[in-house]
Formats: sequence, structure tokens, C-alpha cells
Amino acid sequence: MKRKMISKKKAYDRITSMLVYSFGFIGVMILGMVIIYVTITGLSLVKWDTIVGDSQTINTNVFLEVGPGNYEIPNNLDEDVYYTESWGIGLVDAFNREGHKIVEVAYIHPDSPFKDSLDKNNEDENGNPIIIEVKKDTAIQSVIMDGFTRFAFYTDGAEAMRDQMDQATQINDLTVQIVGGGIRGSIITTLWMIALTLIISVPIGVFTAIYFNEFSKRTKFTSVIRNLVDMLTGVPSIIYGLLGAAIFVPLLNNIINTSGGSIYSGALTMAVILLPTIIKSTEEALRIIPDDLRRGSLALGANQTQTIFKVVLPNATPGILTGILLGIGRIMGESAALIFAVGAVIKDDVMLSERSSTLAVHIWVIMGGEAPNFELAAAIAIIILVVVFVINFIVKIFAKQLQKNMNWS
Repeated sequence: MKRKMISKKKAYDRITSMLVYSFGFIGVMILGMVIIYVTITGLSLVKWDTIVGDSQTINTNVFLEVGPGNYEIPNNLDEDVYYTESWGIGLVDAFNREGHKIVEVAYIHPDSPFKDSLDKNNEDENGNPIIIEVKKDTAIQSVIMDGFTRFAFYTDGAEAMRDQMDQATQINDLTVQIVGGGIRGSIITTLWMIALTLIISVPIGVFTAIYFNEFSKRTKFTSVIRNLVDMLTGVPSIIYGLLGAAIFVPLLNNIINTSGGSIYSGALTMAVILLPTIIKSTEEALRIIPDDLRRGSLALGANQTQTIFKVVLPNATPGILTGILLGIGRIMGESAALIFAVGAVIKDDVMLSERSSTLAVHIWVIMGGEAPNFELAAAIAIIILVVVFVINFIVKIFAKQLQKNMNWS
């Protein structure tokens, strides 16, 4: 009988272990597939030009004030690039994202006059044409040369356009499309959102947790407040977005004359979202500090405030940092609330009092409509994952170093 029970117990343990391993394997496989898909799809766009580039595609006409020169061909130029030494520009036949044939700039000589081309359609405050740099990956639709007597079009191909430019003495009109897709503005917005949100939420959350754990008595009132904090942790973020749109946006419109959503209103909204997380993580960090430390500090003559801020709080820092780390991840990944509180405007010039978009909202924008941009969305996702991983790594090292300095651990 006893052997039979032992046998059943072993069988039960084997089945349980198999289930745990199976579901764990499935979970790892799903996460792995997502990461692999994102990497394969977006890795080609994770480059410096994407990070610092403009988001908007510019269609305009430019011209050059200088004539041809002698710009030596680089040694490492690909064979399919047609380079004109007279103008220092290399052209290649390519296709745009819609599959249409284009002529694209594959190389620009560092001294090429196209780096200082003049825009025919836009002027500065003095009425002079603004300077536009024709960059790599710029699409050229047509070139008009030599006083409108020589022409070249993208339909003729890159080689024919190069040959015509080699014979030209003047570039009168170059119809270009400087491809956007950069995320500089969204990165700046995300960094501002993280900084402002943490400045608002961390002091409030930490001090609230200190009050709950160190000063308040166990009463029905504090019990109700704690339950409310726990409940707010599970509230959908879109509800907070409605809060931001209904309260913070009108409030800031009246106080600092913003027009609609802004980074300020988004930071206030995110601060409310993060408060429950920071309060709970700080409370948990304070609870694990041994009471012996508190009693020892008080026995040496320190008062309660000195004990909390010079003994308890420094030792609870690793746990508090964990809560802040979770908050940073939440800020970078949040979209629903920020669409209401900040807006969904992709822009390159970021102003704190204006609408903008974080990286997560940027993904939401480019995935909408009839032609979702999976490649750029995946590239932004990779950048978010890398930033979160780096921040996580730094915080873990810092917290581990602090842990080593704790005599009680």
C-alpha cells in the first residue's frame, strides 16, 4: 500500500514537472519568436540616420550656385553605383516601399556641392533660399541642367542620369524626395516624458510609502487608502488617458496657455499611472529592512526622521530603484493614455508645451492607415527593447553594489 502511494506520488510529480516544462517551453518559444520577428523585420532600419533623422519626407526642388568640380571616386564604391566625378554624387537604380522604380542617391562626396544645395520652394526670414543637404537615400525624380536645355528623368535610369550630369555645366533644378522615417523627435519626447514623469511621481510616491510604512497607524482609513492604491494598479491606462484629457489638458491650457495636449499634460498623466507602482515597491522595500536597524539607530540617539532618512531609506534604495525601473519601462511602452493626454503628432522640433509622440505612440501612428510600416515599427521596437535592457542592466549593477554595502544583508 505504501509503495503504491509512493508510486502515485512519483507519477504525479513527473506529470507536474512535464506540464511546468512544457508550458515554460511554450512561453519561451513565443517570446523568442516575437524577438526574432522584430529583429529580422526591423534590424536593417536600426541605424544612426534613423535615430537622428527627420521623420517627415521632404518633396522639393533644389539648385546649385556652383559649377562642376573634380571629386574623386571612392575606392569602396559598389559596382552598381553610377558616380559622377563632376558633381561628387553616386546614383543607383532602386525601388521605393511601394515597389516603384526610382533613382536613389547611394553616395555623396564629403565636398560635393549637393551638401549645400538651395531650396527653390522655401525661404528663410530674409527671403533667401534655405540650404538643404541632399543626403544618401534621397530619391531623384528629375534633373534640369544648362539653362533648361539638358534633362534627365528617373525613368531613364541611374546610368543615363549620371551621363547627362557628367556633361552638364550647371544644375538648374533637381526634383528630390528626401526620405524621412527618422525618429529623433520621438526619442526626444520619450526622454522628456521619462524625466518629467519621474521628477513628479518619485518624490510623491516615495514619501507616501514612507508615511504608510513608518508614520501612519494601522487604522481603517489607512487600510482603505492602501486598498485604493492596490486597485489603481489594475486600472486600464486608457482610463488615465481620459483623466489627462479631461483634467490636465484643460488645466494646463488655462495656466500656461498650451493648446490641447502637451508633454506636460502627458507627464502629469503618466505620474498618476506610476504612483501606485512606486508606492507599492517602496513599501515592500521598506518592510524588508530589519527593525533592529531602526531600534539601533534610535538607541544611539537619532530621532525617527533621522533614522528613516539616514538609515532605513538608504538601505531600501535597491527596492526603490526596482520600482523606478518598472516605471521607466511603463513610460516607454505606454501609448493609449498618451494618445489622449499628449496627442499623436510625429514631429522633429519638440516643444514641451505642444503635442508630440513618444516611441510607443510613433509605432501606433505608423501602423495605422492602409499601409502600415512594419519595418520602421519593428526598428522602433528594437530600440525600445535595447534602451530598456541597458537601463535595466545599469540599475541592477547599481542596486547590487548598494546591496554589498548593507551590513545587515
